[in-house]
Amino acid sequence: MARKTVLVCDNCGREIQEGKGATMRLNFTDARRGSKQADLCDDCSGQLPGHAVARRGRRPKSATAA
Repeated sequence: MARKTVLVCDNCGREIQEGKGATMRLNFTDARRGSKQADLCDDCSGQLPGHAVARRGRRPKSATAA
C-alpha cells in the first residue's frame, strides 16, 4: 500500500499543492526556547511582515560580467 503525505497550511487550513507553499522557521535568540516551524500556503506566506533577504554566496559569473 502506498502512502501520500498531504501538507496543510497551519494558518488557514487549506491543502498545499505539490511544489507550492513555504516553510517558516522561527529561531529565538534565547537558545533555551528552541525554535518553531510552520507550513504555509503561497497566499499566507505572502501576507507575512518582513522583507526579502539577499541570498548568500558569490554571484554567478554571468551576472557579475554584465
